Amino acid sequence: MTRVVRFHQIGGPEVLRIEELAIAPPARGEVQIRIKALGLNRAEALMRSGTYIETPALPSGLGLEAAGLVAAIGEGVVDFAPGDAVSIVPPISMARWPAYAELAAFPAELVVKHPPALGFETAAAVWMQYLTAYGALIDIAKLGRGEFAVITAASSSVGLAAIQIANRIGAIPIAVTRNSAKAQALRDAGAAHVIASAEEDLQSRLEQIAGPDGVRVVLDPVGGPVFVPLTAAMAHGGILIEYGGLSPEPTPFPLFTVLSKSLILRGYRVHEIVQDPARLAAAKAFVLDGLADGALKPIIARTFPFEEIVEAHRFLESNAQFGKIVVTV
Repeated sequence: MTRVVRFHQIGGPEVLRIEELAIAPPARGEVQIRIKALGLNRAEALMRSGTYIETPALPSGLGLEAAGLVAAIGEGVVDFAPGDAVSIVPPISMARWPAYAELAAFPAELVVKHPPALGFETAAAVWMQYLTAYGALIDIAKLGRGEFAVITAASSSVGLAAIQIANRIGAIPIAVTRNSAKAQALRDAGAAHVIASAEEDLQSRLEQIAGPDGVRVVLDPVGGPVFVPLTAAMAHGGILIEYGGLSPEPTPFPLFTVLSKSLILRGYRVHEIVQDPARLAAAKAFVLDGLADGALKPIIARTFPFEEIVEAHRFLESNAQFGKIVVTV
């Protein structure tokens, strides 16, 4: 029997239960992993609460990121062997391939041999944040050296990953956070500029930093009223990539700003990268190279034991973290 986390009803962190289940051997093309650490993501809280893009059949498992040791391989798998240290790229469906467990199987193409020196806790904090930021900034926006990139919700794991990726290619990250409490930590994490949006005029500060040409690339998971000052400070032909919807307020469409500047407002999910073998291979290479040369360093906000998964989700929803929440198994 294997301990797994499931929920039998939609709700808050308290609906999560640790249960013991019999786990089937890996199917053809799958790798079964003895999990040592989990990375927690906002998407998992959304699915648990019934507001995610995937609707689970109850009871449901949960989880998008894990690291551990290969326990077994399914038929047709040739690149992995029992004992390999691996981590997983977020699967398309966490209901189909949930990570919150002591033992779980994933498609072989989503399993990565990470550098052994990384350690399981750090390896579990890699793929969701770096693939999301890479896909938006590099694959889609083609961010280049010397360009500004506005990164909202900058203290999130994806925000911090975006700061590191921008710095790695010689771009200039502008971190946007609600208040100045995390400003110095963001500077220490590599932000060239920090704007506290609840304390400063966002449009004016962006114009002051970027000058009359404006900012070409904006990465935002918030939406809501912030669209107005963000687009107002963007360059002609700029692109705003929206990968979330954290704001509880309606998101206005700044029609005349979009028209006058020929702006692109683009929705984005990391699944775009995960489902395209060529784009995923390029992303993996970029991230692994960045981990190897030290430019990419996952920041872990706090670590919880597996038995405290409910408390870990409460902390996830508190918005108090700076970086990634990790659960050890």
